[in-house]
Amino acid sequence: MPTGEPAGSGPTARRMVLGSQLRRLREAKGISREDAGYAIRGSGSKISRVELGRVSFKERDVADLLTLYGVTDQSDRDIFLGLVRESNQPGWWQRYNDLMPHWFQDFVGLEESASRIQTYEVQFIPGLLQTEAYARAVMLRGRPDAPPEEIDRRVNLRMQRQRLLASPQAPRVWAVIEEACIHRQMGGTKVLRQQLEHLLEMTRMSNISLQILPFELGGSAGETPFTLLRFAEPELPDIVYLEHLCGALYLDKTDEVEVYNKAAHRLVVEAETPEQTRRTISKVLKSL
Repeated sequence: MPTGEPAGSGPTARRMVLGSQLRRLREAKGISREDAGYAIRGSGSKISRVELGRVSFKERDVADLLTLYGVTDQSDRDIFLGLVRESNQPGWWQRYNDLMPHWFQDFVGLEESASRIQTYEVQFIPGLLQTEAYARAVMLRGRPDAPPEEIDRRVNLRMQRQRLLASPQAPRVWAVIEEACIHRQMGGTKVLRQQLEHLLEMTRMSNISLQILPFELGGSAGETPFTLLRFAEPELPDIVYLEHLCGALYLDKTDEVEVYNKAAHRLVVEAETPEQTRRTISKVLKSL
């Protein structure tokens, strides 16, 4: 039967939890995806998307699946259907849909639901740790011809994402960055100085760790940026997020995730410790 969700779980995680519970019910009955899809006037591929939490749920479809899977107790059915309604509630980021490609909307929802976020960056300070001025400089570099109003909204979206760091259910954030990130003057010296001061302040938080990978070790364990998301719900798999020029990839297969788990571990071992990183940042600050 459905399990309760931890406080703070967003709609993306709710969909994933509900989908995994429906998959277990289907498999327990020995019903194929194709037969389940037929029962809801769909296909096996639709059931696959539902079970992965990649699409919104219709109460009618879930009710029909529960009947097919033999869930007849009304109290159990009510719990499932309540999860459907909760999972379909729009996240706060929906008002920025016109600015975000669909693949990034998924990431924001997953980020909001994660209990641990491990990230590796080679060019910029991670978005969750950026100041407003630094974020604006990054946005302007990527979209030099964008209207000021659009840049303002994009920056505001990034600042809104950072609210999760101070929430009661704040995730554990572990970031490894290439040393070049703290030297690259996005927005000029003043903006960089403020950004580095902000990093020193943020790394005093108990849920945030930052490590610098020195120049001589750059790229030794990770060639491109990646983010590894872990969730409190035991039924949810770890997910690796990889962004590229035309979109993004989400990896959740155990063998693929393990490759990035090992890469993240090597990066943490090879990089400066959090305390050494603070000293390095302080030294760069004094030179500006």
